[in-house]
Amino acid sequence: MGIAEIGHFIDGQVRGSLATPARTQPVYNPAIGRERAKVALGSAADVDAAVASAQAAFRAWADTPPIRRARVLFKFLELLNQHKDDLARIITAEHGKVFTDAQGEVSRGIDIVEFACGIPQLLKGDFTDQVSTGIDNWTLRQPLGVVAGITPFNFPVMVPMWMYPLAIAAGNTFVLKPSPIDPSASLMMADLLKRAGLPDGVFNVVQGDKEAVDALLVHPDVKAVSFVGSTPIANYIYETGARHGKRVQALGGAKNHMVVMPDADLEQAVDALIGSAYGSAGERCMAISVAVLVGDVADRVMPALAQRTRELKVLDGANLAAEMGPIVTRAAHERISGYIGLGVTEGAQLVVDGRGFLGASAGQGCEEGFWLGGTLFDHVRPEMRIYREEIFGPVLACVRVPDLASAVQLVNEHEFGNGVSCFTRDGNVAREFSRRIQVGMVGINVPIPVPMAWQGFGGWKRSLFGDMHAYGEEGVRFYTKQKSIMQRWPESTPKGAEFVMPTAK
Repeated sequence: MGIAEIGHFIDGQVRGSLATPARTQPVYNPAIGRERAKVALGSAADVDAAVASAQAAFRAWADTPPIRRARVLFKFLELLNQHKDDLARIITAEHGKVFTDAQGEVSRGIDIVEFACGIPQLLKGDFTDQVSTGIDNWTLRQPLGVVAGITPFNFPVMVPMWMYPLAIAAGNTFVLKPSPIDPSASLMMADLLKRAGLPDGVFNVVQGDKEAVDALLVHPDVKAVSFVGSTPIANYIYETGARHGKRVQALGGAKNHMVVMPDADLEQAVDALIGSAYGSAGERCMAISVAVLVGDVADRVMPALAQRTRELKVLDGANLAAEMGPIVTRAAHERISGYIGLGVTEGAQLVVDGRGFLGASAGQGCEEGFWLGGTLFDHVRPEMRIYREEIFGPVLACVRVPDLASAVQLVNEHEFGNGVSCFTRDGNVAREFSRRIQVGMVGINVPIPVPMAWQGFGGWKRSLFGDMHAYGEEGVRFYTKQKSIMQRWPESTPKGAEFVMPTAK
């Protein structure tokens, strides 16, 4: 039996690439380190075909009443709930995250679909009667046209759902370019949308790499691009898309801190650090990668952190006892291991070294998988690269500071501003921290403050390029443009030409 081939989804059908010769990339099961499929890498011709299909479908879909668009999404929601474990299994097989975490990812994506089902209310405009004599003025929001999403490997279901449900509900047509590392979920979502009654061409998938990305960024019929990934690529997406006249929303990297105050419940703080640093093998844009330990907290929590890190249940993600699965690719494993070695060279204290973890410990057949244990550093300093740079792996760096002011300054001086947490029992500390911290998403005794579907997601500083956050009402604004209409009827129009700027009168 040959290796399965994962293709594109264009105009309602799965198809291979148009380019000759066709390019492909292997898709691995990271738990066992073996190839499970090949994915097509789209060319500019494949992007052209997807955009043409979306463009042809746009006018009829945009003219479909919002309540009817919402009914398609309601049916899609029903199908998602029926197949959410199937989607979770696909995530675990190609990404490696544990099955329960994959279930959580799908559930958070479903939340966005539920929010998008309220699009008739979300698209309501404003109306002002009699803004001037005989004149009424109102606003409405209309879809942009063909829009695109470029999404990362770490959330192959949830992050695309940050984008396409709202975009489609608002009347746009959509081209998704998912990560080639774990592409299968995109085709399952496309199939469920088609089964829900979405017209062909409204949702398309082009698998691929930089060639497909660049083709989307320069295509004249793509009106907006939403991206989630690393900061260098987010910067590139933002600059390139804007230069070609597109609306761009590009979410970049992170170095999320968790500040632990001396009065915090230290058992809860340790639980929070372990779960948020090592969940999903640290491959989350909201993972806590820096523990900021204030005052004497470090001496009190480090022994417990070290013990819990050593005791992590690192297993095949399909095992329901697993707390952490493998690293997503061999290249990522090598990069993370390199950072651990760099931290030692820079002078940080390596308390727990995850590089010695053996795949055989993770389950039968896992000997060749991309395995790494949890890693813990103490006495990390701000000038170190392991502090400054995004590692995107199961590595927790502990920094010691004397007081709250130093902790706030440390966080505010970092180039990233995605998420941050503070553990404390002091209400004034919580209030001052929340107001003064220069970060887009803040948790008080909440380690991973990911906003709910109706709130919107986005960081500050070099964690976000663009003006609007993802999903929520910000997402509705991103995928629509406002139109202002002023109306007066002949019976109320004064006679004669008017040569001055219109004013309210």
